[in-house]
Amino acid sequence: MEFKLDNHFLSLKADPLTRNQPRAVLQAHYSFVTPRVFEAAQIVHYSEATAALLGFSNEAIKSEVLQHLLKGQNTLGTTAYAACYGGHQFGHWAGQLGDGRAITFGQIKGKDQTYTLQFKGLGPTPYSRAGDGYAVLRSSIREYLMSEAMAYLGVPTTRALSLALSGELVTRDRLYNGNPQKEPGAIVCRIAPHFIRFGSFEIFAAREDIEHLKLLVDYTIEQYYPDLTIETNADYLLFFKAVMQKSLQTLIHWQSIGFVHGVLNTDNMSISGETIDYGPYGFLDEFDPTWTPNTTDVEHRRYCYENQPNTVLWNLYKLANALYPLVEDAKGFESILNRFKLEYELEFLKHMKLKLGCYGEHSSDEATIDELIELLRMSKADYSLFFRRLSELNANQLNLDQFRAVFYIQELDENLQHKWKIWFKNLEQRWGEQIQTDSDRQVQMKAINPRFILRNYMLEEVIQAAESGDYQLLNEFAELIKTPYEDNPKASPWIKKKPDTVGDSALSCSS
Repeated sequence: MEFKLDNHFLSLKADPLTRNQPRAVLQAHYSFVTPRVFEAAQIVHYSEATAALLGFSNEAIKSEVLQHLLKGQNTLGTTAYAACYGGHQFGHWAGQLGDGRAITFGQIKGKDQTYTLQFKGLGPTPYSRAGDGYAVLRSSIREYLMSEAMAYLGVPTTRALSLALSGELVTRDRLYNGNPQKEPGAIVCRIAPHFIRFGSFEIFAAREDIEHLKLLVDYTIEQYYPDLTIETNADYLLFFKAVMQKSLQTLIHWQSIGFVHGVLNTDNMSISGETIDYGPYGFLDEFDPTWTPNTTDVEHRRYCYENQPNTVLWNLYKLANALYPLVEDAKGFESILNRFKLEYELEFLKHMKLKLGCYGEHSSDEATIDELIELLRMSKADYSLFFRRLSELNANQLNLDQFRAVFYIQELDENLQHKWKIWFKNLEQRWGEQIQTDSDRQVQMKAINPRFILRNYMLEEVIQAAESGDYQLLNEFAELIKTPYEDNPKASPWIKKKPDTVGDSALSCSS
């Protein structure tokens, strides 16, 4: 069977220079690059589910041609490229960024849509800046496993096709302490409909290059928003509105399951809503709305859990500024942006009610949720374990003793215990007013409150084992992430609070 990639992104403007040296790339959407071929590369794992999305059967994925593809050794008839984009990082304009360690091979018509194949770790590009373009095993494992885990959780995300060892060592200062060490190099193949970011438009607006801005916007709409009809410049507002809606839905998913992205720069937000660029992410362990998984963010906590809605809105403002030259209608953008907060609050309320098993309308629901959030914070409750335990109970079982195992505080004071008692009583009454039986409600709640989530300490155990050549735990988690909402007995050893010895679970941006 023959496999061949397409590459319609190349219909945009190419960088006329071909040298792979870090430099400013002007009036171009991408640069042609030659990926490094690692002859000693070895495949560590691949996702059968992602391969199926591309139309690759289990038999085909084991073929010589696709085995070479998974290791980045064959572009299947296309010319590889790295994209040019900019972005705001930690609230400041960073200028040109671009694909510094990502190289795109092309598109393939998959099972349900066309997917773009992109590899990380195949060497430098003109956008590598001070980097070398290579990737290490630890960060590659984190992206590979979590992007697949998020997909099974039902969150819009890029997908991971394969994880491979490059066969070479890469030097990294892992702890930023002036003590660089050699680490195993790795290659990840990830897929998405595209890899166009907010920053892809920002770079041209910042350079006042309206011609190439318009070319990219028109291409994006034609390929990825074909239902939109652009007859006048004012119609570009429809595109912005659609991007806002997709961003909002992904944000709601994050907040609902307690996921913190950690580095929500404008260059790390896809214009079709997929979660992209898995760096210092994490799930809430003990419920602290101010927690950030990014050590670089600890001082200001710009990207902490409770700030994610504001950050996504801020990034949308920057996207609006980038698109403004095509529309020149500030009020049109403001009208769309002003709806974001209200729509977020309504959607968040809706999702939290479902997590609590509260159906229909009730005047007390918003207060119940607000009170719960405060109680979770004061009790240092494990976010995921609390909601899953709640999903398992009958109405007459609602009491504090059922939840003591999910608190990181050993003993709650009398005042806090009293508040919990009142809260449980109110929820019991709310459940009792519904037509759902306990068993029906439990089924519905379990479908949205995950039992198994891939915590940072688990990933660290995978990484430590893999760096010594042991992939048993990686294989185990690659299976467990497929059933996050099910009562899978194989996951039972991991359904527990984060161990006390683990610490904060925060990571640096380049981890």
